Amino acid sequence: MKRTEIVYDHLPDITLKKAMLLWGKDHEEVVFLDSNAYTQRHGEFEAVLAVDALTAIRTDHSNAFENLSEYRRSTSDWIFGYLTYDLKNDVENLVSENYDGLGFPDLYFFQPKKIIFCRDQKLVFSYLPMVDDEIEEDYEKIMRLLEAEVPQDPHRVAIKMRIHKDEYKEKVGEMLRHIHRGDIYEANFCQEFYAEDTVIYPLQCYFDLNAISAPPFATYLKLEELYLVSASPERYLKKKGQKVISQPIKGTARRAEDPEEDQQLAANLKADEKERSENVMIVDLVRNDLSRMALKGSVEVEELCEVYTFKQVHQLISTVTAVVSEDTDPVEIIRNTFPMGSMTGAPKISAMKIIEELEETRRGLYSGAVGYFSPEGDFDLNVIIRSILYNKEKRYVSFSVGSAITAASSPDKEYEECLVKAKAMREVLEGSSE
Repeated sequence: MKRTEIVYDHLPDITLKKAMLLWGKDHEEVVFLDSNAYTQRHGEFEAVLAVDALTAIRTDHSNAFENLSEYRRSTSDWIFGYLTYDLKNDVENLVSENYDGLGFPDLYFFQPKKIIFCRDQKLVFSYLPMVDDEIEEDYEKIMRLLEAEVPQDPHRVAIKMRIHKDEYKEKVGEMLRHIHRGDIYEANFCQEFYAEDTVIYPLQCYFDLNAISAPPFATYLKLEELYLVSASPERYLKKKGQKVISQPIKGTARRAEDPEEDQQLAANLKADEKERSENVMIVDLVRNDLSRMALKGSVEVEELCEVYTFKQVHQLISTVTAVVSEDTDPVEIIRNTFPMGSMTGAPKISAMKIIEELEETRRGLYSGAVGYFSPEGDFDLNVIIRSILYNKEKRYVSFSVGSAITAASSPDKEYEECLVKAKAMREVLEGSSE
């Protein structure tokens, strides 16, 4: 179905993006992706907003990738949505039996009637024919919202920890025993922070969290009663033409206010043997995953353990690329690399089994991915970390954090890393900057 496009000249600043979200928030289906003008290679848009489903696919893990592939081909259009971590059960003979307070379906994508792209200092409205006569009216509504006030009342959510410190250290100790026995080399171990019988305002959470973090893969997602507010710094997988790009993150250091100390922290991270070994293990896993679909000899490591600096942390990021044949099914590329190695471990299947045993809650959308497919079969997906998840109907709010456990891990240091990663979400939900 051919879309109507109208282009307006407009600088995509924070004010415009806030106005777009204020306009779009009342639709039943909303996906907003924002790069926050972060300087990075492989970016396509400054931001994109997709709303109002014409068609959708919402399903559990059974045959999920096959169903998504069929849905993508049948629409031949832009589709936006998410993949949960628990689609691992469609890829391998695995289960997810831990407690799930959120209840997100395993997969949800929709074909939006209305898409607005921010790129090259322009607003591109891309509407399906049944609504294309609304473009000018919607543009004027967004312009009127440029001066609108955003609510500033802080949340006062009482956050609980699913795993307390002593139990966390015991579980990391058990994971280390698996490593020392040779069952795995590395595993990403996660813990949940949550609140029950709670009301939050997801859009306000998004504005607050994005102001703190300003990451390159920020996301606001609303699909009926389900919400995601994400400050993710990580790309899972992108396809552009025949090129596939993965950018796993492993290795974290805090920021410092003093510039000299901050620079030293970044240098220490780049030289840290433990952090580098975590990253290299995942790079090897990603290379192996991509090689299943790639043309022979095309898998390359473009960057290895480069330091990327964000508002709250320094991170080690590697960039792995591959080339696939023109007739490769894009959904199969995802299926062959899912879940992302940075959120599982190595070997991947063994790590996922041990993760299921030791973690207390089902991950769901946390450590899954949100993004889009283009009509041509290109796609871009982030990794859902540094994110708040909310089920409005259940009044349940949750966020999870994790760290990579290797033979060199210290349970105390891993626990402290988790608290660093949890800081922004706690600040937003608890209404405290302390």
